[in-house]
Amino acid sequence: MTGRTEWPGDSPDSSRAEKELSPQDPAERARAICLRLLTGNPRTRKQLADALRKREVPDEVAEEVLSRFEDVGLIDDAAFAGAWVESRHHGRGLARRALARELRTKGVEPALIQEAVDQLDSEREEATARALVERKLRATRGLDRDRRLRRLAGMLARKGYPEGMALRVVRQALEAEGEDTDGLDESF
Repeated sequence: MTGRTEWPGDSPDSSRAEKELSPQDPAERARAICLRLLTGNPRTRKQLADALRKREVPDEVAEEVLSRFEDVGLIDDAAFAGAWVESRHHGRGLARRALARELRTKGVEPALIQEAVDQLDSEREEATARALVERKLRATRGLDRDRRLRRLAGMLARKGYPEGMALRVVRQALEAEGEDTDGLDESF
């Protein structure tokens, strides 16, 4: 316990400035909440709307504030989606399918998701899959071929790579190491 008094509506992520604002001015409170949330990381309109709803900002006030933030460019779901795809593909090696799933959970519209994931062409996606397999390949040495295949293909599947691409990339990596891959297609 921190020794401070908790008031109704307080949450650990509420700011002091937010609490000091008059409860009679929900628009100013909504602006303060949005600005504070946007300071740390970019957010989607839905994420901000959810935060405002959680803090009991009236829907009509929230809509007005969010629309104004969009008008001035502080909220831009298309830019958010593009940056998210670039960052998560480069940093975590996620494929289009996994990236689309993450953007859906953040409330990005399907058309914007499609536009963002279309930044990744299949060659770039496959090159990333190869790099991921190369990094993980050494850790699987000493295991039997089928177990190596399952581990490597499973890792790619968890990152959203299509099964056919995952198996092809893993098979090629195993062949490059001198592993016999005859009959591999039949066993999986």
